[in-house]
Amino acid sequence: MGGAPGAPPPAPPPPAGRGGGPPPGGGRPRRRAPDRSRFLDTLERFLLSLLSPEAHADFGPALDALADEARGGRLSAALRTEAAVRTLMRLWTRQSLPTAAAGPTVHDALTAVDLLEHALRPLAVRIPGDSVAHAVSSGLATLPALAAQRLDGVPFLLTEHGIYLRERYLGYRTGAPRWPVKALMLGFYRELNTLGYERADLITPCNRYNRRWEERGGALPGKIRTVYNGVDPYAFPHAGAEPAVPTLSWAGRIDPIKDLETLIRAFALAREEVPELRLRLFGAAPAGCEWYATGLEKLAAELGVADGVFWEGRIGDVARAYAAGHVVMLSSISEGFPFSIIEAMSCGRTTVSTDVGGVREAVGDTGLVVPPREPEALAAAALELLRDDARRAELGRRARQRVVDLFTLRRSVDAFRQIYRELAGTPGEVYEPPAAETVADWTLELRDPWYQEHTAWGHHWSEPSEPVGGGVR
Repeated sequence: MGGAPGAPPPAPPPPAGRGGGPPPGGGRPRRRAPDRSRFLDTLERFLLSLLSPEAHADFGPALDALADEARGGRLSAALRTEAAVRTLMRLWTRQSLPTAAAGPTVHDALTAVDLLEHALRPLAVRIPGDSVAHAVSSGLATLPALAAQRLDGVPFLLTEHGIYLRERYLGYRTGAPRWPVKALMLGFYRELNTLGYERADLITPCNRYNRRWEERGGALPGKIRTVYNGVDPYAFPHAGAEPAVPTLSWAGRIDPIKDLETLIRAFALAREEVPELRLRLFGAAPAGCEWYATGLEKLAAELGVADGVFWEGRIGDVARAYAAGHVVMLSSISEGFPFSIIEAMSCGRTTVSTDVGGVREAVGDTGLVVPPREPEALAAAALELLRDDARRAELGRRARQRVVDLFTLRRSVDAFRQIYRELAGTPGEVYEPPAAETVADWTLELRDPWYQEHTAWGHHWSEPSEPVGGGVR
């Protein structure tokens, strides 16, 4: 935490001059000190909503009250006090709560309050009243939209690419904090996820798989509209001739959720059958995942295939990453509707992917889909395609046609442009997906003035992610 434990709360400001103006001597008036007892009561209700199933209904009202404090510039300072830490210690050691059995320590409480303070900072962000607040992730990205919707009447649009809550659970399995901290933070993510589904004016999953998760999470089916991710077929043209040496390629960020251990193990199995086979990995490890990249290099060495694995790092022209292989691989344990797959398909490359998220929906009959975490299945599928040149070429041709028919940038942009207008109360023309034959005019269409106009409609909030090259994965 930023403040020292035991530090007294901030002193109240001196009285203002007569008439309510600034204090004598000029300068800006100081922020009003928080009502300590009211804040601690709000904090207690908020924390209990994360720790006790019986109190979950208090989450929304408590978060609203914290948003008011954040708007006044008081929330961070109020959370960074000894009183806030003591409140948490008193609550999660109650014998009626499961956290008590884990024996939470003061260090745990300091860690948890610090994480919550950092997570809640977006509540202070102001979105202009004449906007649409478009959160392109569930969870923390919804905080500014939730506050703007309630306080300023700004429409709230929620788009989910991955399953945010599922990925938080996956990430916290091996995270550093002790169990009481994990229980509190996962409770926060769970309640925030549900509140976003409940309050969003419209939810636009990028595939039907996400839609099913959202409905199970409490979203009303009537306010869900699927909008597929799209790519520009001219930015990802047909890759042309395959490399001279049998090669598997992969592009993305080097992150545990991409499960590159399974990919490297699958490569080792496939290389036993095709000794000249190569694996080219395009992308870098985001900050905090360097340990994972190091472990992957050690794994390749232990399996005796380090000489066949090429770590290419970031690449400016991502299409070259897909062109570098005969088959493009995806081994993730969680995805939404992955750009890497539809980009590879646009380049006329067939794919071998794990059956997660909307992958099967994207691939259709243009590639092979296997269960996650099964290197044997991944290797067998890759070998099946490597050994059949004619089938590989036909699947690549169908893959590009599938993108042109269903997953183009124009379709995606037009859909969101219409949604922005609907939420803003100026619906304009009804959205009609363009026919496939309009793709020939793609570059000209992207230069049309309405594309620039469209960018002014929404304020977008998302979790930071690591670029491979020019795009975000």
